[in-house]
Amino acid sequence: MDLTDLDLKRFARQLSLPGFGRETQLKLKNSTALITRCGGLGGPIALYLAAAGIGKLIIAHAGTLTWDDMNRMILQPADAVGQPRIDGIVESIRRFSPAVEVEAVGEHLDNVSKARPLVARADVVCDATPNFQERYALSEAAVLEGKPMIEAAMNAMEGHLTVLHPPQTPCLRCLYPAPPPSWDVYGFPVLGAVSGSLGCLAAIEAIKVLTGFGRPLLGRMLIYDTEVNLYQQVELTRNPNCPVCGKL
Repeated sequence: MDLTDLDLKRFARQLSLPGFGRETQLKLKNSTALITRCGGLGGPIALYLAAAGIGKLIIAHAGTLTWDDMNRMILQPADAVGQPRIDGIVESIRRFSPAVEVEAVGEHLDNVSKARPLVARADVVCDATPNFQERYALSEAAVLEGKPMIEAAMNAMEGHLTVLHPPQTPCLRCLYPAPPPSWDVYGFPVLGAVSGSLGCLAAIEAIKVLTGFGRPLLGRMLIYDTEVNLYQQVELTRNPNCPVCGKL
């Protein structure tokens, strides 16, 4: 698909970025991103990829909306509490950016057999799930399909962000051979603005990976603590004996 006159108007501000231009915008328009869970973290990823002009979003999210979701799930209307989350997500994205194709998958990708067919059809995977079982499944599927994965995670006031694409980088199993013992998928605290900030940064990494614009966080992890405004990057190392990516 080529750029339309409306595209040139809508994306004029980013087209004026040095080094961005029409070719970069066209790459984005012809790209597909898979976003797993589209809540406090995945919602901003989806919204800002749509705002930037991505061509297609595949969104996997199950469950019904609850009141304690509403401090962070910016794509959900309050009158949708008790309704399937995926419905509010799709409606909000389509209303905001009708040109973006949205494929809705009303389930969680909690094993490789579920994840791999969707990963295969995406150009980038955006991992925004709070569940390590799903994170491992996505990472393994991404390794099997040779797809880059934006790995974003937050807890309380802290966020972690990297781009995984073995053999250039570690995979998730290299970084976390087992789930952290303190991880509690149902009980970790969330300030919505923190998950939103990380979602915006993850969307930027996805755009860089899809278009070649800028320098993605390949082999590096951004760690930040918003309570004290401390930001740092650490270098990441592959595990040559990793059961998922060690033979690449």
